[in-house]
Amino acid sequence: MSTTPVIPLANHKEMHRFTQQVLLWYDDHRRDLPWRNISDPYRIWVSEIILQQTRVAQGYAYYQRFVEAFPTVEALAEAPEDKVLLLWQGLGYYSRARRLHEAARQIVQQGGFPTTYEGILALPGVGAYTAAAIASFAYHLPHAVLDGNVYRVLSRYFGVPTPIDTGTGKKAFTQLAQMLLPEKRSADYNQGVMDFGALQCVPQSPDCASCPLADACAAYGSDAVGYFPVKSRATKVTERHFVYLYLPTPAGIWLQRRGAGDIWQGLYEMPLLEFDHVPSKKEVQAHPFMRQFGKNVSLTRVVKRKKHVLTHRRLWADCYVVQSEHYPEPPEPYFCVPHSLLADYAMPRLVQLLLDKVLQNELQRFQEDSSYLQSELP
Repeated sequence: MSTTPVIPLANHKEMHRFTQQVLLWYDDHRRDLPWRNISDPYRIWVSEIILQQTRVAQGYAYYQRFVEAFPTVEALAEAPEDKVLLLWQGLGYYSRARRLHEAARQIVQQGGFPTTYEGILALPGVGAYTAAAIASFAYHLPHAVLDGNVYRVLSRYFGVPTPIDTGTGKKAFTQLAQMLLPEKRSADYNQGVMDFGALQCVPQSPDCASCPLADACAAYGSDAVGYFPVKSRATKVTERHFVYLYLPTPAGIWLQRRGAGDIWQGLYEMPLLEFDHVPSKKEVQAHPFMRQFGKNVSLTRVVKRKKHVLTHRRLWADCYVVQSEHYPEPPEPYFCVPHSLLADYAMPRLVQLLLDKVLQNELQRFQEDSSYLQSELP
């Protein structure tokens, strides 16, 4: 049974030229980053987890704070989860932090960081790319990395029409990436091809005229740069409608901790009402949650239709201030937190933005009231 090639055939000379050009480019354009030129697998691992789905410019400060707080894998393993999540706050994809924490405990139980690709791959939250990166950068093992940047560079240069989001495509690109890996300077090549995708062969409007690979790039030569990499299907995005409630009780504001099975597991948020449509103020007022505050309760909307985009999800959030003559003791799973201690609770970026807006409005109203009272003094 014959099979159709999924990778256009390239001779060894062409592959060697590609690899050497990437290394030459990297020698001139390498970025000075704190997780480079080191062999500590722990710090390399932390950097790779932070940089998943995160730009270097954003992840840099998080990496610095994280390794300062947890300088060793033992320090991370001993830390409470709340502290780990608090340091991760604003970075998103919080499952990364929980798995990092879980893996640190596993590493300590095993007696040290694994030294083989297979051992690294067995850690929670570590996939083929991350295992290859750590094996290459920490131990100089001959494993090619394959992230989004590398997929883009290889698919464009070699003109690969195989969708990258299929099993066939992943297998084919893995084989090609491994064939391009040089015997010497494999770690530099891995860093170089990723940097090349991040800085030169960017997703939108790359500067192909200045690219050292342009003369042999299949996509550039056929005016099809925007076509690559190929995907077989569009990502399905679901919409969710959130209403957050700010309850300014004398003891503080109500918070709850999000449970398992949904986004933002383990993070804290204000009371949340979720609807399957855009809710009106009247619908929020009539929600069963509101009955515990009695009849003399008012709602003031501070934020309307705040858009927040996650992978595969688009969130729309409203935020109301709930004012009541009677605030009951918060029932489970809610609890009160004084304003002075809110910074100790890791919150999703969306919730933090809403809370900041509410507190800004509260401060502005207080200042306006103070000015009015002063103007009325004799």
